[in-house]
Amino acid sequence: MRIMATRFISLFFSLLFSLFSGISFAKPTPSFPSSIIRPEKISLSTPTEPYREKFFTQVLDHYTFRPQSYKTFQQRYLISEKYWGGAEKKAPIFLYTGNEGDIDWFAQNTGFIVDIAPHFKALLVFIEHRFYGKSMPFGGNKDVAYSNSSTLGYLTSTQALADYATLIIDLKKNLSAADSPVVVFGGSYGGMLAAWFRLKYPHIAIGALASSSPILNFENITSPYSFNNIITQDFRMCKAIDDPKTGNNTFAKLYGAASVYYNYSRTATCFDLDDDSDPHGLGGWSWQACTEMIMPTSGNNEDSIFAASTWSYDDRAASCEAYFGVEPRPSWITTEFGGHDIKRVLKRFGSNIIFFNGLRDPWSGGGVLENISRSIVAIVAEQGAHHVDLRFATSEDPKWLRDVREREVNIIAKWLSEYYDDLDPAH
Repeated sequence: MRIMATRFISLFFSLLFSLFSGISFAKPTPSFPSSIIRPEKISLSTPTEPYREKFFTQVLDHYTFRPQSYKTFQQRYLISEKYWGGAEKKAPIFLYTGNEGDIDWFAQNTGFIVDIAPHFKALLVFIEHRFYGKSMPFGGNKDVAYSNSSTLGYLTSTQALADYATLIIDLKKNLSAADSPVVVFGGSYGGMLAAWFRLKYPHIAIGALASSSPILNFENITSPYSFNNIITQDFRMCKAIDDPKTGNNTFAKLYGAASVYYNYSRTATCFDLDDDSDPHGLGGWSWQACTEMIMPTSGNNEDSIFAASTWSYDDRAASCEAYFGVEPRPSWITTEFGGHDIKRVLKRFGSNIIFFNGLRDPWSGGGVLENISRSIVAIVAEQGAHHVDLRFATSEDPKWLRDVREREVNIIAKWLSEYYDDLDPAH
């Protein structure tokens, strides 16, 4: 429940504040993990893996050959060899395709890879997305990198994927691990990148686990009403709102719902509504949401808990023009990666992708919810939340979640077995 709340409570409060204060929140689109109000800052007991922080000299532009293109920046990645069986045994490499934020935040919260690494004797690598965290072009100066559209123009999903491909090829060479198979993992936007990486670079990655990755959440594929319809349904299952102690007190119900995330320890007495800090470095998403990641989510029908409204591309375009001086390209992602008639298209050439979606996740409406082929499979959990399968396993995990992870492990094991058989038929 807490995981789910972090994805949509902020939307509810943005509506509430705009109704009662006249303040307009001009976020171009809801970011996957961020929120308008910051969660309670508490110390979590989640286990963490002791990764080594390393840097790779990355080229600024992979796709043109102008003098500016050859400029470089230091791209951060985290690596752990604790469980790795070694290059001589062709042990696998598990690579996390970094999201829109500091990579150590994702590494600390992606425990599934750590949990299964001993079983597979895998090397663990988390690569930070360009323009986030310490992976900042233009001399590592964020103020310069974020200063205008000329510098931010190098912040794209295709550049990020090329970064990952270039880095992992170099890493395998340095480790003398040419025959070590790579499996990519990602959740949310990182899950989208993982799926696209497998499709774009099948010679580098043998498979991908794309968790809660709304690769279909684009115009003319997924309804703009889907996102808030799921939020509406989630709130109607929400025990915090239906607490009989609150009676008909609307604000008490709102407080109960918000407390699921913002008062997780039940010790906070007040929410800091003025806290607009960005502790996880998510600021670059506004640019991405104004250029290529045009994901319609703001439509509301008559049954919604939000006021009835329609999705307007023109409104988005106007705000992006005003803020960044750029015009969005709403069809670019589906042109570059596909999405229309995805089952018919991917059945012919794609393979080895797991799409996990929890139906309590508002982003699941834009996810792949049906098997595409025998090796491109959809795992759907009715009670699942946003990339819950990638979190550290605990003794409190429900059986359905344990079953999901077991199925994912079995599928990955099959990919690896097939790879080793092809590499060495006598394996």
